[in-house]
Amino acid sequence: MLPVVILPGYLAPASDYYPLRDELRRLGWIVEVVPLKVRSWLPTLGGRPVTPILRVLEATVQSVLTTSGASHVTLIGHSAGGWISRIYLGDQPYEGQVWAGQQRVRTLITLGTPHTSQERWTRRNLEFVNTTYPGAYYSHIRYVCLAGKAIYGTPYGSFANWFTYQSYKLTSGEGACWGDGVTPVAASHLAGAHNLTYDGVLHAPRSRLRDRPDAPWYGSPEIIASWQSYLDI
Repeated sequence: MLPVVILPGYLAPASDYYPLRDELRRLGWIVEVVPLKVRSWLPTLGGRPVTPILRVLEATVQSVLTTSGASHVTLIGHSAGGWISRIYLGDQPYEGQVWAGQQRVRTLITLGTPHTSQERWTRRNLEFVNTTYPGAYYSHIRYVCLAGKAIYGTPYGSFANWFTYQSYKLTSGEGACWGDGVTPVAASHLAGAHNLTYDGVLHAPRSRLRDRPDAPWYGSPEIIASWQSYLDI
């Protein structure tokens, strides 16, 4: 069993992922969350480079490899953490630095990651990763992409409906589609990856539905049970 590193989503602190970490530890894995705080993301606002996040990710991976004695890790990236992880894998310069994480990662699992975006603040970074490393780019890495099919986007009805519609439209160009409440299903998948879609699964640990207050997210124990086999090598 390879150790696991979890990279939080945009503007999310590491603490949001402690329940996911603890559940995976209970199941037997060595797991660490990249130790980010909300303020860790501030230098990346406005579409600026995500280099500060990559530095902390690299330090966490190296620490886990050293303490575990393993040669590789499984990397889990939630939301923007998924496409940032794809930059980390890369062997081409990003803002003047090569991270070459593909030498240290065996499997990349993305949870509700918007692998495409029409949003101007993220477009520059996503165009870089999708042009330089399209799809499941590295053949020696297993890519697993999870999508949630929980909310259909519509511009009518409640504010939640409108927000979902706008989020989907900013991501994929089409708001009237299924997704996890933030990322549409189609944008969560990558060509050549193991693409999985889960009915009723929401985007983030704090996501809530008024009519389904107990609806799970990707890291809920009952959902982990359906994808934990991808952690096994």
